[in-house]
Amino acid sequence: MKIKTKLTLGVGLLFLLIILLSSLSTWYVYKLKSDTENVLVDNYRTLEYSRYMLLSLESMSADAMTKFDEFLSKQEKNITEINEKEVTQNLRNHFDLFRNNKTDEDIKSNIRKDLFKLMDMNMLSIRRKSEMAKETVNSAIFWIAVTGASCFLIAFTLLINLPSNIADPIQELSKSIKQIADKNYSQRVHFESNNEFGALAKSFNVMAQKLEEYNNSNLAKIMMEKRRVETLIDKMHDPVIGLDENMRIIFANAEANQILGLSDSELIGFQSKDLALKNDLLRALIIDIDAVETEVTKTKPIRIFANGKESYFEKDIQHISFLPTGENSPKIIGHVILLKNVTEYKALDSAKTNFIATVSHEFKTPIASIKMSLQLLENEQIGKLNPEQQKLLESINDDTSRLLKITGELLNMTQVESGNIQLSILPANLLEILQYAINATKTQADFKQIKFEISCPETLPQVLADSEKTAWILTNLISNAIRYSYENSTIYLTVLETPKQIKISIKDTGQGISPEYKDKIFNRYFRIPGTKKEGTGLGLAISKEFIEAQGGQISVESEFAAGSTFSLSLNKSS
Repeated sequence: MKIKTKLTLGVGLLFLLIILLSSLSTWYVYKLKSDTENVLVDNYRTLEYSRYMLLSLESMSADAMTKFDEFLSKQEKNITEINEKEVTQNLRNHFDLFRNNKTDEDIKSNIRKDLFKLMDMNMLSIRRKSEMAKETVNSAIFWIAVTGASCFLIAFTLLINLPSNIADPIQELSKSIKQIADKNYSQRVHFESNNEFGALAKSFNVMAQKLEEYNNSNLAKIMMEKRRVETLIDKMHDPVIGLDENMRIIFANAEANQILGLSDSELIGFQSKDLALKNDLLRALIIDIDAVETEVTKTKPIRIFANGKESYFEKDIQHISFLPTGENSPKIIGHVILLKNVTEYKALDSAKTNFIATVSHEFKTPIASIKMSLQLLENEQIGKLNPEQQKLLESINDDTSRLLKITGELLNMTQVESGNIQLSILPANLLEILQYAINATKTQADFKQIKFEISCPETLPQVLADSEKTAWILTNLISNAIRYSYENSTIYLTVLETPKQIKISIKDTGQGISPEYKDKIFNRYFRIPGTKKEGTGLGLAISKEFIEAQGGQISVESEFAAGSTFSLSLNKSS
């Protein structure tokens, strides 16, 4: 039987019994009221009339006789008992006789007897009706007690059985739900009844079975792996931010939330470009995502104020792509921004830069003194040198020049690393700067009998450049070209004008650069393995930094055994 039917029958029966109890009580109360009213209306009035007639009979006055006749008339209208009419009629006959003969004591005695007979008749009736009222009360008590007991038994039965019938299945269902929540998907609920709980148990078991199938499926494993990856990302000490192909933020770990100053609810699901309008750091992180075409992108360290201190992070952008089935080109499906905390390395690098700068600066003074002493020794006025001494002097002079050049390059490198490149960018004549570099390297070129072949337009606009730094770069590039070119060869210098820039190319006829070293040629301290030429590996790195600081570009093209071509471009002066 269904729970709803049980409740309807139990509560409905109880409701009917309550109505029956109320009806019985009302009916018996009404019956008692009717019996009481009959006594009062019928018998009590007759007794009252008889008493007043007795009093009037004793008075014998005319007024008393009038009252006697009045009460007798009322009694004649209040006849309710058997034989009461005959007695009343006899009383009337005797009273009529008495009014004609008031001195007759026999008639008066008969009147008294008639009155007493009326009174006895009504008293007996009152006793009889009282007994009937007692029987009505006893019957009312019995039936009301039976009905009340029935209501009590039904209510007590409902109180004992109904809560357990409802609560026990719910409690068992709650325990089963907890088991499901603990991933015990084999849990089942068994209700034998065909009520609503039976249908609920059936639905619950179907759900548990489907959850068990889902848990054993690959999708559940994938979801578990997804949660595992999300947990690992969140536990990483480096900030990580993930974006989909539409630049919408799909995840960010706690470290990323902390440096951005935004919670998950303020980040996840929002367009990064919209958030970047209000968050400068996020704008700096995503500014070059669209412009980068390579899969892995690394930029210069970003300075971020986080955790109450200034920190440096190295940004690494990973472009996530996959090859769709049936297609030939990969498709970008998202981006991951990794920020590696390099604050400690930055501090060490800064200490290294300061140390190199200090040492290089301290070296320049004694080296300059050595150069001056060499010049004095070369002066014949202080004495002539024999051939052996002259050779030693030349060797010392070469080593001193090389040491002075290395010291200069180290000072320039510390300037680059510290970010304190001091430039004086003004409109300049690039041909004059190029001619200065040629003149500076002419002695070196003449020693190897190398010629310069210059190709440039007759007139060129001025460029925006630092003349001193640009002259140093061109001198360094031409010097390298001379160093790596064969004797009796030619170095080609070409100047071209583009719509916005002036480009200078320096092509040598040396051995060239192997393909595996081409991308590393501008790295600091890099030297091609196996080379016997001297150098610190800083010249090209410094040249690249100086050119880019002026808004220009520097590049290299080379074929092994066919020479190299270094090109630099500078912006035109408007």
